[in-house]
Amino acid sequence: MMKRTYSQHWEDYELIDAGNNKKLERWGSIITIRPDRNAYFTPVLSENEWQQKAQYEFVEATTNTGTWVSLKKDFPITENEEIAKWQISYKDCIFNLKLTKFKHVGVFPEQQTNWEFINTRLPKDGKFLNLFAYTGGASLIANAKRSDVFHCDSVKQIISWAKLNMENSGQDGIHWVLDDALKFASKEVKRGKKYDGIIMDPPAFGIGAKKERWKIEFKFPELVKVASELLSEKGFLIINTYSPKLKEEVIRKTVQQYFPKKNIEINKLSLKTTTGKILEYGELTRVS
Repeated sequence: MMKRTYSQHWEDYELIDAGNNKKLERWGSIITIRPDRNAYFTPVLSENEWQQKAQYEFVEATTNTGTWVSLKKDFPITENEEIAKWQISYKDCIFNLKLTKFKHVGVFPEQQTNWEFINTRLPKDGKFLNLFAYTGGASLIANAKRSDVFHCDSVKQIISWAKLNMENSGQDGIHWVLDDALKFASKEVKRGKKYDGIIMDPPAFGIGAKKERWKIEFKFPELVKVASELLSEKGFLIINTYSPKLKEEVIRKTVQQYFPKKNIEINKLSLKTTTGKILEYGELTRVS
């Protein structure tokens, strides 16, 4: 059985309970119910208790889309299905949140352990690359150390969201890269660039801008190879993967192939609910 690496709650985030393929989370003063297939067990709190606590619930239409439903009269859903944006903080970093049709709200709190890893390991004058960077939690943590940060995502609106987080956090200087993560990383290899820290959060599957199909089990070796060519001698690599089709033994063999002299850790990224349940978020690979 794989070991677990736990992220921790903080003042503005709490995983209250999980079960019946759902999770109950608090984001500042807002509490939501969202689907999660890893919550296959029985929750501690009753369904009625969940409904009493939460303001919003995401009801799935398909695997990736659905609709937010208001559970309280004082918290209506606006026409564009987004409430007025609210904020939470982590240390000195500000995250702007909203309800999206993809069930995400703007930050992946399970990444907290990686933020702390980056904060501890990244040198103040180092270079940091965030691939599949989303709204930039890791980018903000790295940038707070005055590192040279490159934030790469292929969606323009997400880049804009990340920029707002940076500005509201009182930061500046992040390099914004609107590009396919693998393509940009390959270009950086050709340019001879090196990074002291790299984090990547690739999707399990998807369809690119040119309708090309993405499956992590096929792209993983290429991602690890390009990371090995970009990483400095004393640098670290963090990879989060979520596909059941990408097995631990495949991850380990691939990473060992390209990093034969590095320390490699592969654990289950996890969070413990306030009620004592354990929710897993996929495989976390760290190379250092």
